[in-house]
Amino acid sequence: MTLPAPAKTLPSPAPGPAADEGLARRLRALACTAPLHDLDVRKANLAGEYGVYAMAEVALAAIDLVTLNMDFDTGADHEQIVARLLPRVAAQAPSRPAAEHERVARWVLENLINVGSVDRGFRAIYGTFGPDGVYVRRDYDFKLIEEVPYGGAVYLRTTDEAVNVLVGALDTDVTSAQIAAEVKLEVLISRGRLADAQLAAEQARYRTVQYAETLRRTLDATRRNVRAVDWLQAVPDMIAEALEHVADRYRHENAILTNIRKARDEAEEPENKRRAAELVDIVKDCIRRHTQLQSRLLDAGPLFRAEQDRQAFAAPAPRTGIDLYGQLVAPILPRPVEEARRVTDAFFAAGAGLRTPVSVRVADLVEILLTPPVEREHLGAQMPEPDLIATPDDSRFTEEQLAAAMQLLDLPHDAPRRLSGLLAEARRSDADLPYLVALLAVHAASPAVGTAYRQGEERLLFAVDDGTQLDDPEFGGADLIVGTALLDAAGMAADRAESS
Repeated sequence: MTLPAPAKTLPSPAPGPAADEGLARRLRALACTAPLHDLDVRKANLAGEYGVYAMAEVALAAIDLVTLNMDFDTGADHEQIVARLLPRVAAQAPSRPAAEHERVARWVLENLINVGSVDRGFRAIYGTFGPDGVYVRRDYDFKLIEEVPYGGAVYLRTTDEAVNVLVGALDTDVTSAQIAAEVKLEVLISRGRLADAQLAAEQARYRTVQYAETLRRTLDATRRNVRAVDWLQAVPDMIAEALEHVADRYRHENAILTNIRKARDEAEEPENKRRAAELVDIVKDCIRRHTQLQSRLLDAGPLFRAEQDRQAFAAPAPRTGIDLYGQLVAPILPRPVEEARRVTDAFFAAGAGLRTPVSVRVADLVEILLTPPVEREHLGAQMPEPDLIATPDDSRFTEEQLAAAMQLLDLPHDAPRRLSGLLAEARRSDADLPYLVALLAVHAASPAVGTAYRQGEERLLFAVDDGTQLDDPEFGGADLIVGTALLDAAGMAADRAESS
C-alpha cells in the first residue's frame, strides 16, 4: 500500500507583515515620483519644441520653492513661485523667448497642482498581502502641491508626499528624521565637509516644515469638527512631544550655529566661506521656524477650548431642501386629479405652516363697523393696455440645426463614437453645425444624471475624456468619446410610485 506524498507548502510571498508594510511604503514613495517623470513624457504633446527642457528638474525646483516660501498659516504666492522659476527655466534654453520660459514654468506648476482633475490629486495602484495571504490591490491618493484659501486669497502649500520626494526619503517618522538630519549635520560640520553639511541642513529644514504641516492639519481639522480629532490622548501627547522636541532642537541648532560661525571665520578658501555663510542662513531659518512652531503649539490648547465652545453651541445645520419637480410634480402629473389633489393638499397644508390669528381690539372693531362701505365698480378698475414689444430672435442656431444635431447625437447605447468623427459628419451637411455638436458634447461631459433620473428620462447623452488629442481643423482639446446611456426605467417607476 502506497501512501500519498504530503502536500508541499507554498512559500510565503513575503517574510512577514513588517516586510510587506515596508514594501508598501516604498511603492507609495515611488508613486509620488511618477507625476514628475510623467512631465518629461507629456512635454511632447505641447505645441512647440519643448524637448530641450528638463521638466522633472523644474518640478523639483518648484516643490523646493513652495516648501521654503510657505508660512505656518499662509502658503506661497503662485505668481512669486513662477517668477522665481523663470531663471532656472531660462538657463536650460537661453536662446528661447521669455514668453516660452514663462509658459514652461506655469505648465509645470499647474501639472504639479493637477489642475485638470476633479479633486486635483493623483492616484496610484499598488498591491499588498492581507492577513490571510491574499494579494489585494489598493488605491493610493496623494497630492504634491495643493491650493489653500487664507484671508480671501489662494496660496500654494506642499504636502508630506512632496517633501518626501524632495528630500529623497521614504514615508518616515518626522521626529526621528529631524533628529537624524541634525546629528548628521553636526558630524559633517565638525569634519569640515561643508558641501555635504549644506545638503543635510536643507533636509533638516524640510523636515521642520513637514512637522509644522502636521500640526497645521490637526488644527484645521479641529476648526472643522472638534470630534474628529483625539484631543483626549493623541493630540496632547503629540503637543507635549513636539514642545520637548522643539526645545531640544533649539539648543542643538544654537550649538550647530556656533560651530558654523567658527568654521566660517577660520576658513581660508572662499568657497568654504561661502558655504559656511549659506549654512548660517539655513540654520537661522530652522530656528525661526521652530520658534514659530513653538508659539503655535502653545496656542493649540486655547484654540481647542474655543472651538469646543463654539461648535457645542452652534446652530444645527439646515436640512437639505426637497426637489419640487422630481419629488412632487413629476410623480403626480400622470395620476388622476382625485389622487393628485390628496397629495398636493397634504403637501401644502404641511408646507404653509401655522397662521397666527390677529388679535382684535374693541376700538378697531367699532371703527370697522361704523365705516360706510366704499362703492366699487361692478367690473373693477380699468386695466391699462400693455405695450408689448416683440423680442428679436438673436439665437445663433436655428431649430432645424438643433434637430439635425440631436439626430446626429442620437447614438445607439452600445455604439459610442469619437467627437472627431461627429464633427466631420456634421461639417459635411452644414458649416455651422459642428459648433453646435461640439457645444452639446462638451455639455455632456458632466451630465446631470440625478435630474434626468428624477424627470423620468430613459436616455442620457454622456462624453468621456480618455486622454486622446482631438485632431480637427477648427477645434482643439480632447477627442471625447460620446455615447448614450440607458437609465433604469423600472427603478424610476418604483420611485415615483413610492413618492406618491
